Amino acid sequence: MRIMLLTAGTRGDVEPFVALAQAATARGHQVRTAIPENSGADTAGLETVSLRMDFAQLINNQGVSPWVAAKSYRTVIRPGIGQLLSAAVEHIAAFAPDVVVYHPKVLSAPIAAERLGIPSVLVETIPSLTATREFPAPFITTASLGRLNRASYRLANLATLMFKRELAAAVQDLPPRPRLGTRRQITMIPVSPQLLPRPADWPATVHLTGHWTGQPPETDGDKELADFIKDGGFVYAGFGSMRAGDPSARGEAIVQAARRNNLKTLVAGGWGGINIPQAVRGGDVLVREAVNHHLILPPAFAAIHHGGAGTVHAVARAGIPSVVVPFIADQPFWGHRLHQRGLAPAPVPYRNVTADRLADALAQARSCRDRAMQIGERIREEDGTGVALDALEAFAAS
Repeated sequence: MRIMLLTAGTRGDVEPFVALAQAATARGHQVRTAIPENSGADTAGLETVSLRMDFAQLINNQGVSPWVAAKSYRTVIRPGIGQLLSAAVEHIAAFAPDVVVYHPKVLSAPIAAERLGIPSVLVETIPSLTATREFPAPFITTASLGRLNRASYRLANLATLMFKRELAAAVQDLPPRPRLGTRRQITMIPVSPQLLPRPADWPATVHLTGHWTGQPPETDGDKELADFIKDGGFVYAGFGSMRAGDPSARGEAIVQAARRNNLKTLVAGGWGGINIPQAVRGGDVLVREAVNHHLILPPAFAAIHHGGAGTVHAVARAGIPSVVVPFIADQPFWGHRLHQRGLAPAPVPYRNVTADRLADALAQARSCRDRAMQIGERIREEDGTGVALDALEAFAAS
């Protein structure tokens, strides 16, 4: 089977698709994966093509500020999305796949698939499009809206309206829209049911598969890092692509909070979300630009992170508690969800980070460790990519 995968966003959006591509290739399928520039994901051995947009550079320029994003909407964001949408259509048409599997940000993918007569699979890396009465759309609020929960998902259509002109340009050379009722589509949600039990009102066409993760490496060759984490007793801190506020003040607060709990600190600076001032460095602090979560999380006491879906699953899979410091988007949702599931203390929004707050959160995380170990064991038994491939193969053959 010829499978076209298309994803957009930062590393957390790309790595699940890479894991699925690896699993599908291992089963003998011909897979082509379209990804953004400079994603940071390891795509060795895979056939990849570019979607011609660099989300890393976009975040590096504007951080998480909605005001900066609003100012650059016409000059940077719209042209960039336009390139992405056009590239997606070109790749689908050129590859002529048997099935198209796409991230919600790739707005042109389902239209191209429909007009070319190809079945498609929507991948909700965040459960924000399939409406349910059980919780509101993750980007809206963490508090239940009661009877309005389902209605909150309609706001997801705003992305299509925001880029209506770019979308029309991307699909203008495709065949005309077929008659109504001819689209073939299912949805896959690569989320562990241990973190998000399946809502009772999701339709049968929605598959909650478990998280998609690849085979972890046995070592990364970093002996200093291996020695630092060997005996545990450390907290990991990393905020991925998030940039906002004062990263040095945040870094100092993290180190002080760890020391008050008699813990060492392993920091992944990422794209600039954490900086450790020289004044607070010492033998109990190790800084890296990036680390492999599969290797460093299992021996950690806890992880302080931003609450992105990929990191949430990596920490939960490792069987350790989280301390979530949400910045934007779905991160408050995941922080709230982990707290509900007994896997984390209440989230600490990034604007409220202090040494006192983080020290208290790490102290509370001790009471979450038994629960985290239990859930981690269950998640490690899941085969999210296998379940997804089974569903994909059955759908394509139907």
